[in-house]
Amino acid sequence: METALEGNELLVNQKWEKGTFVMKCGGSTLEELPDSFYSDLAKLQAEGVQPVIVHGGGPAISDNLNKLGIETHFVNGLRYTSEEVLDVVEMVLAGSINKKVVRRIAQSGGKALGMSGVDGGLITAKPVQAAAEVGLVGDVTDVNAELIEGVLKLGYMPVIAPVGVGTDGSRYNINADTAAGAVASVLGVHQMIVVTDVPGILKNTGGEKRVLETVTVQQIEDMILTGEIYGGMIPKVRAAIACIQGKVDEVVIVDGSEPGILGRVLSGEKIGTRIVRMG
Repeated sequence: METALEGNELLVNQKWEKGTFVMKCGGSTLEELPDSFYSDLAKLQAEGVQPVIVHGGGPAISDNLNKLGIETHFVNGLRYTSEEVLDVVEMVLAGSINKKVVRRIAQSGGKALGMSGVDGGLITAKPVQAAAEVGLVGDVTDVNAELIEGVLKLGYMPVIAPVGVGTDGSRYNINADTAAGAVASVLGVHQMIVVTDVPGILKNTGGEKRVLETVTVQQIEDMILTGEIYGGMIPKVRAAIACIQGKVDEVVIVDGSEPGILGRVLSGEKIGTRIVRMG
């Protein structure tokens, strides 16, 4: 007789065998992720699941800017990016952080290939509407899905730094959540997992903050208006909304320090906050 656990594992294997999911990991989370998180990534890869990783690097960028005496500030959760700032953004994102993630995956027995959105024209971008306020920040206009799929077919998980390139060769700093949402939408994956250092979207209920298990687009808009969602969480949920309106069914925001978090999300466990297409 099949047990409930065995039945659940069978469902997971049927649903995710050779499947692809997109994972976005914030810069502030990367330094704190335990070795077990990377071991889980390697295990998923070995089982035929294909992770595609898009990472940020905000704290490391800020540290390097401070060391170089370059001032920066944020506008609605987006870093103001001058040419000088962009030099540092590209150096940190496409350089040290990208390669550190690739190394940690390799140390855990996985196979990864690091690249930025500039490589092979992976991410094409144009200036955001608020370019006068935020500088050289880009909106994604296209993602080279064939390049990502080619890397996956070679047996490597792509690790993508969110620096994009314009049709005229201009560079753009792209919010990692926005880039991940665009990658997920173009690949047509079922699910995007946003790994952060918070347990999900919190709502104040009776004077106590609780994690919302499921949230709709309209609820998100309402919480932005009331100020319950603010700062860096705004681009996260905006990116989620954008890719859900594409081909992605749901986005899950989770705490990366939770043991076995990726496998638990993929198995359908109710953890973190799920942003869903329909209310």
